[in-house]
Amino acid sequence: MKLRKHLLAGLAFAFLASTAQAETLRWGSPRDIFSLDPYSYGSTSNLAFLNHVYEGLTRYTPDFVVEPALATKWELVSEKVWRFHLRKGVKFQNGADFNADDVMASMARVSHPTSPLRGNIPAYVSTTKVDDYTVDIEVNSPSPLFLNDMTNIFMFDKDWLIENKSELPTDVGGKVEGYTTYHTNGTGPFIVESRVPDSKTVLVKNNGWWDTPKHNLDRIEFTPITSAATRVAALLSGEIDLTDGAPVQDLDRLKSDPNIKVVERSDLRTIHLVFNRKDKLNDGRENFFNDIKVRQAIDHAIDRQLIFKRVMRGKSHVAGTMVAPEIPGYSAELDVPTTYDPELSKKLLEEAGAVGTEFTLVCMNDESVNEEDVCSALVSMLSRVGLKPTLDIGPRAVQAKRAGGKSDAFMIGWANEPTLDAYSILIQVLSTREGAAGVANYGGWSYPELDAMVKKAAVEMDRDKRLAIETEALKFAKDQVIMIPLHQQPMAWAMSKEVTDVTIRADNKPRHWLTRVGD
Repeated sequence: MKLRKHLLAGLAFAFLASTAQAETLRWGSPRDIFSLDPYSYGSTSNLAFLNHVYEGLTRYTPDFVVEPALATKWELVSEKVWRFHLRKGVKFQNGADFNADDVMASMARVSHPTSPLRGNIPAYVSTTKVDDYTVDIEVNSPSPLFLNDMTNIFMFDKDWLIENKSELPTDVGGKVEGYTTYHTNGTGPFIVESRVPDSKTVLVKNNGWWDTPKHNLDRIEFTPITSAATRVAALLSGEIDLTDGAPVQDLDRLKSDPNIKVVERSDLRTIHLVFNRKDKLNDGRENFFNDIKVRQAIDHAIDRQLIFKRVMRGKSHVAGTMVAPEIPGYSAELDVPTTYDPELSKKLLEEAGAVGTEFTLVCMNDESVNEEDVCSALVSMLSRVGLKPTLDIGPRAVQAKRAGGKSDAFMIGWANEPTLDAYSILIQVLSTREGAAGVANYGGWSYPELDAMVKKAAVEMDRDKRLAIETEALKFAKDQVIMIPLHQQPMAWAMSKEVTDVTIRADNKPRHWLTRVGD
């Protein structure tokens, strides 16, 4: 099935909201979603969009407190077993009832060895049906963060999966598609009416939603607009009502328009420069990134203050550690950026015998804030110290080689969601790729000492002790220059005054089931 083909969701008519005199939110975003399958890729923006359609057993309040969703309550029946009591009367958007069989099928699907999202629940072992509305979920150790992890694990209708031969997850990075890539059937507040990838996805209100709507939307028209200038022009001309990616270089212009509101705050996401760490690069050469002197040289070659002033317009937080200050496990002592020292960089490259080495830096023009400009600056800085980088820039849809481990160097942003704890980056990115660990370890590194610390943190129930272990592990990762943190990116939303109420939090996730327009 071609991506450009117009896709209808095949939805039950009884749940479609009337569009007559409807309140419509025209949402312009800097990026499209990857897939309609929430298990297909561990992308925060993809999951944030699909959270309008699918739901988990638990969810966060706007203040990041875990609360009931498709489960009404839960308790520990042993140190390794959580019992979830499911909400009765919930229906999927095709009219099917939600029950324990759906949880069983969903957990089996998301934890399958081929699931790109299995790293979001690293402690998961198995699910047992107690009765139609009760399930026991076993974890491999006492886990203080399991309920946080479950906020991103969305529930599917078992029979719908079977009917559409979709019991196994799809995989964006592996280019594995299926029925769920193009069709949805969730329990959430909105239904996918239509989708044209890279053009428009339309959501309509789910009149059969179990929860009480706080929004007043009948329709959401989601349009990806990768060009910052085009996105700003669309907002100023009234073609869109809201963007969750107002470009930092245009904020003053937007603020000067009396019909536009701008909301700014810092983001949880830390942007890193990352390296291929396999024995050989993709072209067969010995991998010079495995020499720590090369990684140190690159670290010292980066003028973070210049990027802060020129590219980020003074609105980012220059990072010395791999997690944002708001993330538990953060240490101010670690948050000291590496000194910009091009002469030391040149010396280290000479000692490593890496002067003049060619490599490709893979970046995306629709991922992190001003990523193309950041990457262009990095190429210039690294060239000045004697390396020969080439910039490979393109949209996320064609840059899957990053996830496939086929790039020399690349960018990665990590917000530590849904766990909202440094354990997220430690288990999913920095750990050796094995089972549910290291699922976003695209570089292929392995440090047994770090793995041991992460495993110790996973079972430590005392919060202070656990966070101390996490901080120690982050120090180890910094000392080894496993990844090079650059900054926590700024976030800014801009909207017309027709948007009267919108919830904006540091995770930068749209929550349009709380949005109101025209009040």
